[in-house]
Amino acid sequence: QLDLVESGGGLVQPGGSLRLSCTISGGTLGHYSLAWFRQAPGREREGVACQGDTNGGWYYKDSFEDRFTISGDSAENTVYLQMNILEAEDTAVYYCAATDDLDRKTTRESMCRVGIMSQVAYEYWGQGTQVTISS
Repeated sequence: QLDLVESGGGLVQPGGSLRLSCTISGGTLGHYSLAWFRQAPGREREGVACQGDTNGGWYYKDSFEDRFTISGDSAENTVYLQMNILEAEDTAVYYCAATDDLDRKTTRESMCRVGIMSQVAYEYWGQGTQVTISS
C-alpha cells in the first residue's frame, strides 16, 4: 500500500512563499505518476500540476507555472511544491496524488500536457495540508 504524506502548509501573508512536501512510502517515487491538486473552501478540487511525460516532467495547469515550481528528491522519495507570490486565492488544502496505472498512462499524460487533470486518474492520495494566505 502506497502512502503519501503532505507537509509544509501554514499561514502566510500575501506575497509570501511556502514549500510543500509530499513524501511517499511503500513504493519508489519513479514508479508512480504524481500530481498536485488543491481544494479551496466551497470549491471543487482542482489540479495544480501533473507529471505528463515518460521522463516524469511536470506540467502546470493554467498560470500556476508563473509562481509555482515542482522539484523532486528521489533519495528522499519526496516531491516539493514551491509556491511564491502567494495570494489570498491560493488558500486551500493542497493534496498530493499518485497512480501506477499503466493502462491509462498514455491518455493521462496526453491530457496532463494540455492542462486536463482528472482526480479519478489517481488512486493514491495524501491527507492534504492546509495553506492559508491572509494578512
